[in-house]
Amino acid sequence: MRFPDGVEGQRFFEKRAPKHTPEWVHTAPIEMGSVGVLEFIVCDDRPTLIWLAQLAGLELHPSLAKAKKPEQPTVLAFDLDPGEPATAVECAQVALTLRALFADLGLESFAKHSGSKGIQVYVPLNTKVTFEQTKSYARAIAQALERQQPELVVSKQDRKLRKGKVLVDWSQNDYSKTTVAVYSLRCRDRPWASIPLTWDEVSELADDGDPESVRLEAPQVLERVAERGDLFAPVLELKQKLPRA
Repeated sequence: MRFPDGVEGQRFFEKRAPKHTPEWVHTAPIEMGSVGVLEFIVCDDRPTLIWLAQLAGLELHPSLAKAKKPEQPTVLAFDLDPGEPATAVECAQVALTLRALFADLGLESFAKHSGSKGIQVYVPLNTKVTFEQTKSYARAIAQALERQQPELVVSKQDRKLRKGKVLVDWSQNDYSKTTVAVYSLRCRDRPWASIPLTWDEVSELADDGDPESVRLEAPQVLERVAERGDLFAPVLELKQKLPRA
């Protein structure tokens, strides 16, 4: 997402690599239905990251799949989005429910703050699966949570239904969708970043915590990584099979 005039100016998504893309920037041809084949940028080294920053690409939103196998998602993802007056505190409560659910199925999951208002839960797969399978599975999970906790959870996108509740957005599990990258900055009044959270942090937040406690800016995030390492690294490598519905 590019912000050539700053975060208060015009913004736009640019999925197609610009014509002036340097030769040393890697790209991948991805079939996008009626749009045709788009050359997506593959940000796999520091020079490319710096080049994207020079384009004012302040937010990075990658696919849930890798360029070599764009039809095969590597994760099952849930975007927990609070409807006011709900906050990240309520999102943390739902995230813990998701964690417990998948733990009962023998799967490990990971949480990250979106850098905006909500929390995202990722279940690493890194095994053979399709978006059709992950999307229908995520939808079933979201609907089950809504039936279980109707006072807290909503699974439909309708904003009229979201007041004071948490939308469990399952629709991100789609070939054509992208989700904000871990460690990406968010274009807000302050440069908050999307950061991995430990489950202890999520539990503290859920227990009537301060939603601002998990909104960190870039310098704080760098210090955090220096101290704790990359908490999200297992999402890239941990192999788990999607259970039967």
